[in-house]
Amino acid sequence: QVQLVESGGGLAQPGGSLTLSCAASGVTFSSYVMSWYRHTPGKERELVATISSGSINTNYPNSVKGRFTISRDDAKNTLYLQMNSLRPEDTGVYYCNARLWLGRLFEYWGQGTQVTVSS
Repeated sequence: QVQLVESGGGLAQPGGSLTLSCAASGVTFSSYVMSWYRHTPGKERELVATISSGSINTNYPNSVKGRFTISRDDAKNTLYLQMNSLRPEDTGVYYCNARLWLGRLFEYWGQGTQVTVSS
């Protein structure tokens, strides 16, 4: 049974920091491309960061580039998102995503963790 469990969300002030974690089980974690997405009511789900298998490549949209850092610890089957210089527009539910193409697409989602940036 595949599980992705996010943690670390909460309330932060503008300019503050939070670190999200995603613990994976039931998958060969190191083989998967891992991503963070966020969803805010009234907006489409947005890709926040992606890291390739082996941590060779990372990718960020302009909205978070230079402020967010994605990383992974394959020995711990855990994905991280370090978020600095937080803005109110970073508020949303953050989801962990695992994706692997192996003849077909294998894709899994976590349940999400709420991040609220407000003074």
